[in-house]
Amino acid sequence: MSEQARRRPPKPYRRPQKDPVRMLAFEALRAVDERDAYANLVLPPLLRKAREKGDFDGRDAALATELVYGTLRRQGTYDAIIAACIDRPLREVDPPVLDVLSLGAHQLLGTRIPTHAAVSASVELARVVLGDGRAKFVNAVLRKISQQDLDAWVEQVAPPYEDDAEDHLAVVHSHPRWVVSALWDSLGGGRAGIEDLLEADNERPEVTLVARPGRSTTEELAGATETLPGRWSPYALRMAEGGEPGAIEAVKDGRAGVQDEGSQLVAIALANAPVEGADTRWLDGCAGPGGKAALLAALAAERGAFLLASEKQPHRARLVERALAGNPGPYQVIAADGTRPPWRPGSFDRVLVDVPCSGLGALRRRPEARWRRRPEDLDGFAPLQRALLTEALSAVRVGGVVGYATCSPHLAETRVVVDDVLKKVGGAELIDARPLLPGVPALGDGPDVQLWPHLHGTDAMYLALLRRTA
Repeated sequence: MSEQARRRPPKPYRRPQKDPVRMLAFEALRAVDERDAYANLVLPPLLRKAREKGDFDGRDAALATELVYGTLRRQGTYDAIIAACIDRPLREVDPPVLDVLSLGAHQLLGTRIPTHAAVSASVELARVVLGDGRAKFVNAVLRKISQQDLDAWVEQVAPPYEDDAEDHLAVVHSHPRWVVSALWDSLGGGRAGIEDLLEADNERPEVTLVARPGRSTTEELAGATETLPGRWSPYALRMAEGGEPGAIEAVKDGRAGVQDEGSQLVAIALANAPVEGADTRWLDGCAGPGGKAALLAALAAERGAFLLASEKQPHRARLVERALAGNPGPYQVIAADGTRPPWRPGSFDRVLVDVPCSGLGALRRRPEARWRRRPEDLDGFAPLQRALLTEALSAVRVGGVVGYATCSPHLAETRVVVDDVLKKVGGAELIDARPLLPGVPALGDGPDVQLWPHLHGTDAMYLALLRRTA
């Protein structure tokens, strides 16, 4: 060390500066990682608290939301890029460090934030939450990442499509390989379709409202906020970006709600399916958290029919009660296990079972689910799905209709379940669901229906309608 360097006074210590937006985004990612929380449940209360403290305005909230969801959606791609920039296996990087790196990678590669600002803000966050030592590591990695744009990085880290198509798509579109394979099977092959679907999973979904018939109208909702018409459901409106559904009086009162258009179509199709004879008793056998039940209850009320909404978990049954409160027609909410039901066989004219499933149809809304789910999870759902459909067919009278629905396009949760139960139970037949979704294109060969984000702008809802014949 030179004499001049020895005489130079040390730099004064600078306390790291907390950035409220990035601190909140980091806190949300840690909750998702540590507690298996869902971002759509964690983020709203964090944003509300920040607004109450005066830390946030609308632009801050929008940026924090983009950082959280963008990082989660592109996590697989960013992991591959980060792995190429470090000298150890990715699994050896502490999860909080990896969260800061992923947030930084998203700012560099997935937003318009200037490079210097993205790096400096991420390093400052690292100093606050990780300490100066690990902040230096974050700085070094992010400076490597900043040397190329996203396209160049993807070309470097993804295997060529010709060598390994599924792994290529997994890295490029940030989905686990097994999910790519399952979705591709459900689509029936073809590169264009699977790429369009995977890309649609990485887009921010619109907020869709439902005007519950007899309680609200689309005209009322359109007058309360900036909207676009729904694509397929007569009760749907799509909110303009940045709109706040909780500020709408009809939503506050429960006369309207937030509900994906695919979910609306499932309830509408079941309600409109032809039945033979009486049509006075309806059942929602898996009613939580209450969106479909509320729409079914409103449709039943218009016809003078009674809806029984059953949900196994008591806390979810309470959510159903809240969703149905004020319904103009007769209804009842109970906490009951649909595989061991308290009702007698043949008690209902219409039955809906929207069964628990992997949720692969809602990856736009819950991007972390793609990293949390495992192929073996399907084995856990399979017996429950079959049992619920079997009991639903027992609950409906001869001439009545059952709707089997999942928010998953995985064949093991859709057609395979329906086919297995039909073979085992007997006395039931599939009816064509496609005419009950008028105007909706690309519904396939039937008789069941699979909706898709890239084709219909909805979650990937599946619906099979079965009539009891004996």
